[in-house]
Amino acid sequence: MDEADGRRWVVLAVGLGATIAGCMFQYGLPYLIPALRRSGLSLGEAGLVVVCPTVGLMAALIAWGAAADRWGERIVLSLGLGAAGAALLAAAAAQERPALMGACLVAAGAGGASVHAAGGRLILGWFAARERGLAMGLRQTSTPLGIGLAALLYPPLAGGGLGVPLLVTAVCCAAAAGLVALLVRDPRRDDAPQDAARTAAPYRTPVLWRLHAASALLVVPQFTVGTFALVFLIDEHRWDAATAGRALAAVAVAGAAARIAAGIWSDRAGTRLRPLRLVAAAVTAVMAALAAGTAAGSPAAVAVLLVAGVITVSPNGLAFTAVAEHAGRAWAGRALGVQNTAQNAMAVLAPPAAGALIGGTGGYPLAFAVAAAFGLAAVPLVPAGTGRIRRRASTARARAGRRRPARPRSTASPSPTEP
Repeated sequence: MDEADGRRWVVLAVGLGATIAGCMFQYGLPYLIPALRRSGLSLGEAGLVVVCPTVGLMAALIAWGAAADRWGERIVLSLGLGAAGAALLAAAAAQERPALMGACLVAAGAGGASVHAAGGRLILGWFAARERGLAMGLRQTSTPLGIGLAALLYPPLAGGGLGVPLLVTAVCCAAAAGLVALLVRDPRRDDAPQDAARTAAPYRTPVLWRLHAASALLVVPQFTVGTFALVFLIDEHRWDAATAGRALAAVAVAGAAARIAAGIWSDRAGTRLRPLRLVAAAVTAVMAALAAGTAAGSPAAVAVLLVAGVITVSPNGLAFTAVAEHAGRAWAGRALGVQNTAQNAMAVLAPPAAGALIGGTGGYPLAFAVAAAFGLAAVPLVPAGTGRIRRRASTARARAGRRRPARPRSTASPSPTEP
């Protein structure tokens, strides 16, 4: 294995750690709600505080993607995480002033958005097409791992107030920024002129728009299940909170494994889009079964819910890889920024809408049925007949008798591990 072969796994590991550090506070702050309420905030006010990082995240994603396209991933990741760490330090200092703390958390979310815009772009450049699905699947475990780390650390650290968990998170972001600066190297850009010409305007065709729309629609079943699974088990099936929490923690681990498995499947299938379409259909089926089982009062609805917790998180890595590959290196940062923005916008809207349905006359069956309808709408939006990933150039040359180098196809960008 040459230096490039070894370095790509180092880059993936550091990028994964950086994204986990960002996801800890971007999606894990709900675990600080008890501490926020002890500080004197109402539940509604605490809810506003915990969504502040998401507001900053959505505001900055596309800008960070454009910066990564222009200046590279290393500088974007290190600067963004460093800024997030500084903003979290300021938030810890402002814990007695909720409005100022919220503003600092918005700034932290904006800085941490860099990991979502640039991290996927690193994988596009460092990994060959035949293993890119696996690499992206590994990277996409960062969200459940970051949330899980927050669940483990935040409640005990918040016993003495909000300052300690925010300070620890700031240190994690600063450490991740340092590791990026020391160990991450941007992929070679020898092919940049050709790639830029080939991907001059990927949004002139509907492929990326359809991928963004399908991915956003699939967020609805994911966040409907993820937000209300605990209370569903407690209220509807009389589970105690500790048992339900352990079961859902196992589901989160299984969901992370499912993202990796989906990536490996797409590598072996030679396309991201057919697996994505099939997974979207599976999401629709499991949500429909959950709605039917809940309406019938069947005990089997619990098992279906746990399966849904795994299936609904599976499409994420497939969609991200497809978006990055279709956009090409010259546009991948911006395209992934748009992808994340659309998904996070839907993630903000879906839980309150589902909560309103659950609290109405339709209850859980209606909420799950509506989520199934969103999954069904996503299936035909996944483009068909495109997205075939190319084989490694070395394999093509071998089949051609090594007479001349194979020309890259237009659906994937060159990798630094390839000649």
